[in-house]
Amino acid sequence: MNLKITKTTNPKPLPVDESKLGFGQVFSDHMFIMPYSPEKGWHEPEIKPFGEISLSPSAMVFHYGQEIFEGMKAYRTANGDIQLFRPERNFARLNISAKRMVIPEINEQEALYALNELIKLDKDWVPHSDGASLYIRPFIFATDPFLGVRPGNYYYFIILMSPSGPYYSSGLNPVSIYVEKEYVRAIRGGVGFTKTGGNYAASLAGQSEAQKQNFAQVLWLDGVERKYIEEVGAMNIFFVFGDEIITPVLEGSVLPGITRMSTIELCQKWGIKVTERKISIDEVAEAYDNGTLKEIFGTGTAAVISPVGVLKWGDKIMTVNDNKMGTLSKKLYDTLTGIQYSKIPDDMGWVRKVT
Repeated sequence: MNLKITKTTNPKPLPVDESKLGFGQVFSDHMFIMPYSPEKGWHEPEIKPFGEISLSPSAMVFHYGQEIFEGMKAYRTANGDIQLFRPERNFARLNISAKRMVIPEINEQEALYALNELIKLDKDWVPHSDGASLYIRPFIFATDPFLGVRPGNYYYFIILMSPSGPYYSSGLNPVSIYVEKEYVRAIRGGVGFTKTGGNYAASLAGQSEAQKQNFAQVLWLDGVERKYIEEVGAMNIFFVFGDEIITPVLEGSVLPGITRMSTIELCQKWGIKVTERKISIDEVAEAYDNGTLKEIFGTGTAAVISPVGVLKWGDKIMTVNDNKMGTLSKKLYDTLTGIQYSKIPDDMGWVRKVT
């Protein structure tokens, strides 16, 4: 990749209090940008100062939502190294989303190289405090100034970076989940397995209802029978029934999470039975009633492992594991974050150092 690098002449002050970073509010000095055209393909890759871009009000992304994105993190270890967690999986998934959304695929190795160079340039923006990280947002969108429904001909591929504080700023506490019965997030054959903005826009009504009822997130059911569990708004979901872990099977309406994949691989390594299959909300309620439901937890880049303490389905309130983090949830969290921050050895070969 013939990568052009233009350094800022006006660097921004680094955050002084990393405990107040929040999420997605502050951005590093530079960004990566690369345009696409039918004549040149992906071309003229550049790292440049973070700043605004110019688009026509008729740009297709505004009107037809042809866009995709990813979410990943860079972590600073105790000795000052900076590393990524399975980044090749994120760029592979970006291409899966691209194919479904009729967007030109990127060269994954070149994207990794560009990201490596971007992080090296903005290395001082990677937080130092425990649990904080540099959130990375690669995204692609159609830019054609055209009001017509068709795939775009012109695109931007951009990578932004944002230092973010610990997800659990007040401790690793279980979250409360509201089971959505009226709205549908995705269906098989649609785009539920992709990371595209429309999936998240479709989830906002359910999320708003959950918040009105003082619940943190929404658990979505399938769009046909309205009984099979799919995923939480920002996470994949796992249930511990006795000595077995069950998670919804990937059938095209659930995002194939990188943390989900890592959780399954770790549990299999530990000799724990993991089953990917359809699981109904009725089955969860029955397991709760007969005492075999031991834990519920979500997995995702932001939270890593998020224990679920309360699940509300209609009028039924299920308090899981006395609203405390379970043993397996804690082990998974400690192991995954331990690998990400190099607090424990990476026996899985998941870490990629920024060099």
